[in-house]
Amino acid sequence: MRKTVFLYGRPGQYPNYQRALEAAGAAVRASLDPRDASPCAALLLPGGGDVEPWRYGRPNTASRGLEPDRDRAELLLLARFTAAGRPVLGICRGMQVINVFFGGTLVQDQPGHGQAAGRDRLHRVRTAPSPLKDLYGRDVIVNSAHHQAADRLGGGLRAVQWTADGTVEAVVHRALPVWGVQWHPERLSGPLALAGAADGARLFAAWLALADGGAF
Repeated sequence: MRKTVFLYGRPGQYPNYQRALEAAGAAVRASLDPRDASPCAALLLPGGGDVEPWRYGRPNTASRGLEPDRDRAELLLLARFTAAGRPVLGICRGMQVINVFFGGTLVQDQPGHGQAAGRDRLHRVRTAPSPLKDLYGRDVIVNSAHHQAADRLGGGLRAVQWTADGTVEAVVHRALPVWGVQWHPERLSGPLALAGAADGARLFAAWLALADGGAF
């Protein structure tokens, strides 16, 4: 039986994520109604605009593309999925939402990590012992397309990947099946895979293996 992953958004809004999840054996349910997440086995928080800074106690100094309704919905979904012990994967903005949910803060503008000439940057990351090191080893090349990053980590989160300048590129929760990556595995899998870079499909498959079925 295919495990169903919930994404907050309109059906068809996230084709790269949907393609990667389906290739890993999942079914995808996208909806703007958080109640539709009830029968889903796992939650994916995709990339997008910035989180409202007031949610982590800071004034807005460089945040843009704010999505208040999405912040509200995704934080509610995080509360439901973590309370139920169900897997959550945050990608780029999604990792930042996870950090804020657990009480962390964000760097509102991180130079040198956004896209260059409309294309993702590629850089090497160092990985600590974790599920990601099991997948990719100590050093791996990933993509980068963000201007914000985790600052103080939220409670229970452990940084497990860093760039050379110290930017946190991945976190895992110490007790819950919650992972976050600042890079974009959906753009490093299937037809978008890049020779010499991390195979994003391996991350999706390993994360989905944490999930089971059943409704809230």
